[in-house]
Amino acid sequence: MSSIREDYMAPWWTYWLHNFPHVNLNFQPIDNTFTPQDQNYQQSFIFLACMVAAGLGLNLLCLAIYLSCLCCCRKDEEESKSPNSCCVTWSAVTAGLLSCAAVGVGFYGNSETNDGVYQLTYSLYNTNHTLGGVDSLVTGTMGSMESGLKQHLARLDEIFATRGDYVQTLHFMQQMADNVIKQLLGLPDWDMTKVDLAAIADQITYIEYYRWLTYLLLLILDLVICLAACLGLAKQSRWLLTTMMVFGVLTLILSWASLGADLATAVSTSDFCVTPDKFIMNQTKDLISSEIVHYYLYCSQALPNPFQQSLTIFQRSLTTMQIQIQGLLQFAVPLFPSAERDLLGIQHLLNSSEASIHQLTALLDCRGLNKDYLDALIGVCYDGVEGLLYLCLFSILAICAFCAMLCAIPRAWTHITSRERDYDDIDEGDPFNPQARRMTTHNSNHATNMHSFCSYSSSVGSQSSLHPPAAQAAQAVSNAPVSEYMNQSALFGGNPRYENVPLIGRGSPPPSYSPSMRATYLSMTEDQIRHFGNDFQA
Repeated sequence: MSSIREDYMAPWWTYWLHNFPHVNLNFQPIDNTFTPQDQNYQQSFIFLACMVAAGLGLNLLCLAIYLSCLCCCRKDEEESKSPNSCCVTWSAVTAGLLSCAAVGVGFYGNSETNDGVYQLTYSLYNTNHTLGGVDSLVTGTMGSMESGLKQHLARLDEIFATRGDYVQTLHFMQQMADNVIKQLLGLPDWDMTKVDLAAIADQITYIEYYRWLTYLLLLILDLVICLAACLGLAKQSRWLLTTMMVFGVLTLILSWASLGADLATAVSTSDFCVTPDKFIMNQTKDLISSEIVHYYLYCSQALPNPFQQSLTIFQRSLTTMQIQIQGLLQFAVPLFPSAERDLLGIQHLLNSSEASIHQLTALLDCRGLNKDYLDALIGVCYDGVEGLLYLCLFSILAICAFCAMLCAIPRAWTHITSRERDYDDIDEGDPFNPQARRMTTHNSNHATNMHSFCSYSSSVGSQSSLHPPAAQAAQAVSNAPVSEYMNQSALFGGNPRYENVPLIGRGSPPPSYSPSMRATYLSMTEDQIRHFGNDFQA
């Protein structure tokens, strides 16, 4: 039995994935119909995983060849400085842009896939609730008819034993009750399908949670690795670049693995989405009537309701029994007052059964289950497969980004090594070398301190020769002004002329230097300077 569906049409990307080559391990093309139990169909996805693994191996081989060529074929220093830095810069920019794009696409794809799976599980829960409600109503109505009604009729049969017409009415009501039970038994027993939709929904929810969490961690890992690699390039940190290179290789492998898993899942789901009705009909052909399954799958006004006849007979039987009970309450109760309790009990039971049949009619209507079915298809085939395609794109962008990063890090390492080697080769005697400048400044300060000490010594000697007592008193004051004088002399840039510098703590004007004193100072040898310096320190 076939029908044209107007309320559902598979999206174009499912047809594109459905036409993806399906090849078994013997390299023979197979039918792309969704048959997950078929061994050849399963082998087609194993073959697809092998193709992705081959792509990973080829990618790692290309990277190994690139690194080997980079290590073996070194350029001269003059030629390697500018090209390496430019190549590293553009490679880092490319890797950063691809990583940002991959993370953005990955977050969107992960969210879309999660939305599709949520829609599927929500529909499964609703369908399970509907089928459970049908089973509960059927079981409850049959139980009340078989036990409660029979007990009331048995007691009434004893009460009306002397009235044959009343006994005949009771037998007629028993026939009506048996007819109701027969019609209820004609309804499909959903428990016989041995499929617990709630358990399936729980399992799908459990798997989806860890799938979503895994991809979230993978996205965060990609972003952290990219940022850390950029930080390593900016700081020129070798250990950070080496660590990110190792993590980059591991993430590259994870990206290829996620690509294979997402692609296989998308292809198999698309095979289902193209012909979902056919798969469900094949799965339920031995459990439920094909007419009932077709009624719920298509829910067309042109299709007859397979439960309409049973529900109609059920309703008519209840109505007939209600009329009989009303007659007995009106004519038999005045004669047999003890029968009123059982008659009211039967009336209450028939009222509850009538309410149950209205609920059962609403639940068995195809519109509720068909809506859940369409919602599940839209969630899986639209949001779910679309999200998987975005996750495949994320994996491809992440692979390209990490390939660019793995190509940039070794060049950055070579560039950093070249700069350090060039810095170590600078001549210390070069006046433009900052280290040489620092050494020259240090020597100048040391010479300046020596000159100031000699000037001070000459001043003290001249004054002591002219005024011995005053000179001894000045010498006995303190050696502290000497250190302060030396510190202030260093602040004036090492200028040997200190006539204008006051001697702190002495309370006297600056000393005057005669030409003979200057001649004596200039004629001092290096040994004499070292001698006076040692005496001063002592």
